[in-house]
Amino acid sequence: MGPPWGGVFYCLLSGPRPLSTYTHARQEDYALPAPLLQIPNAVWASAGAAEGDTELNAFDNALLAAQVGNLNLIRVSSVLPQDATVLVQPPQITPGSLVPTVYTVQVSARPGDTVAAAVGIAVADGSHGMIYESHGTSRNEVEAAVRQMINEGFARRGLNLKEVIVRSIEHKVERIGCAVAAVVMWWR
Repeated sequence: MGPPWGGVFYCLLSGPRPLSTYTHARQEDYALPAPLLQIPNAVWASAGAAEGDTELNAFDNALLAAQVGNLNLIRVSSVLPQDATVLVQPPQITPGSLVPTVYTVQVSARPGDTVAAAVGIAVADGSHGMIYESHGTSRNEVEAAVRQMINEGFARRGLNLKEVIVRSIEHKVERIGCAVAAVVMWWR
């Protein structure tokens, strides 16, 4: 399944027009369709690492290793919708879809460096949760940072922590390496 409106994200509602007809911005040209405002009800966490001939290729290959490389990721802030289902397997999403995602990246072009990335889904008891991300030079470092952010974020919001799911990866760079961790938000 995909977004509730059956398509992908878009903003221009009135269709293409000749440039000469644009004298000022109209609200209907930029309004979001009502279904776009529906809240995702499923999330899935992943991490991947890879090498590449360039930093961009290493990033792309790490996205593929994390099983999100054929999606157009839209970076979003880190609020987990209340009652969202945490999926064990990746959702079936059409390649090229625009997908709300919380993600982090660490890349290095120095052989021997270690790159690491982690995401943490913090599920609250009876409320929305939070998603935190960290990148650095070791799996232990980024996982500890994510857990610390979860504790601080929940304390600041007065939320009761029910469950924590962390996905992380560490990679020793051979040429140009990248580590990615991501939480995909989707609709079931």
